[in-house]
Amino acid sequence: MAGKQEAGKSVNQEAWLLENGNIKLLSRENRRASSGRTAHSMSSSSLRKKSDLALVSKIRVGFLRMFLANLQEVLLGTKLAILFLAIPLAIVAKYCHFGNPWVFGLSLLGLTPLAERISFLTEQLAFYTGPTVGGLLNATCGNATELIIAILALTQHKIDVVKYSLLGSILSNLLLVLGTSLLCGGIANISQEQKFDRKQADVNSLLLMVGLLCHVLPLLFRFAGKSPELTAVGTLQLSRASCIVMLVAYIAYLVFQLWTHRQLFEAQEGEENGDVASDDEKPVISFWGGFIWLVLMTGVVALLSEYVVATIEDASDSWGLSVSFISVILLPIVGNAAEHAGAIIFAFKNKLDISLGVALGSATQIAMFVVPLCVIVSWIIGIKMDLDFNLLETGSLAMSILITALTLQDGTSHYLKGLILLLSYVVIGACFFVFRAPLSNGDSMELGFMPTNDQGMMSV
Repeated sequence: MAGKQEAGKSVNQEAWLLENGNIKLLSRENRRASSGRTAHSMSSSSLRKKSDLALVSKIRVGFLRMFLANLQEVLLGTKLAILFLAIPLAIVAKYCHFGNPWVFGLSLLGLTPLAERISFLTEQLAFYTGPTVGGLLNATCGNATELIIAILALTQHKIDVVKYSLLGSILSNLLLVLGTSLLCGGIANISQEQKFDRKQADVNSLLLMVGLLCHVLPLLFRFAGKSPELTAVGTLQLSRASCIVMLVAYIAYLVFQLWTHRQLFEAQEGEENGDVASDDEKPVISFWGGFIWLVLMTGVVALLSEYVVATIEDASDSWGLSVSFISVILLPIVGNAAEHAGAIIFAFKNKLDISLGVALGSATQIAMFVVPLCVIVSWIIGIKMDLDFNLLETGSLAMSILITALTLQDGTSHYLKGLILLLSYVVIGACFFVFRAPLSNGDSMELGFMPTNDQGMMSV
């Protein structure tokens, strides 16, 4: 009897210590809750590799050993480490005047591993901050590359580049990433039915439809107006009001995702062969080390993004590609290559919930957070950017969202669904490949993104 009481007391004491953070978490579920692992972080983890710290551990100086260990984990802990060489090459190409197309291409390559490393660093910080703050970090840094490129393009009054690049990010996530994932997953698992949880997909689809409504109304408002000047002012005011509504909806989405219905967004971990997370998962760098590296990585992303924005028009002329095609197709593909590859890898393993979380989550974050934030920032700095993306762009966005929603409505998948999404992306890519239009700047926005033809008529 006394033994049972002691055992019960020991269990209660251990539970109390676990609750108060004095014993390391033991179970996989507790580890997952503490790190706030989402589909984004788990997708990026598929491209990481374990660093061998045997040589570094022999260094006796503590500070130097810690610095070299962090350096090795951050720079060599990814399968994309070879692409880090593009960063110094881009800087050399910039200051040695090798040509702007070279600067543009090398900067794009350099951004690829940086996007994956930012995801890694936010996940490391989440081990120390807990799931809520970790989720907020992921919600704000998950598409840091697109946000930084958009803000820098705004400061240079390249409104069209901002709109095209953000539109391309949404389209690539909905059609290219999701389509390739469903296609590859369907072929690799052709003998079994693929199923996924519709709850998360339904939430993201609803938010995307709200974002689409906020894009369609300014477009319709422009065609419904009688006076071009008054219509431009009304379109701008409607866009800013819509952006505030979109940000409120995104905040509600974060509350829904991180607090009230967190279980819907927790990615399912593999039980066999440590597909996603191992039983000894723990942070590999300290909190302040991760914070400093995150600031440095963000600074490098800002530098390369500035190069990309400054040289995109020269690269367009040199390569014979329109700025719209480069912004809509090339920028999103290269900037999110690591995240996209992770989604496809998990689709091969029949883990469609993770692939859907990556594709739909990124599209929702761009549509409901990055786009309205750019409009608000442009409002603050005195640039007239609205949500009127013109007829061709808004139509492409609308059809992409509708096709994706119809594809995911029954909770099952096969390779034909993925092929349809992928072919839709090819058609849209071909459209922007042949579409060439003069870029507008901040000054031409006095009439609200409405270029005119030779007869003075408003053109679409």
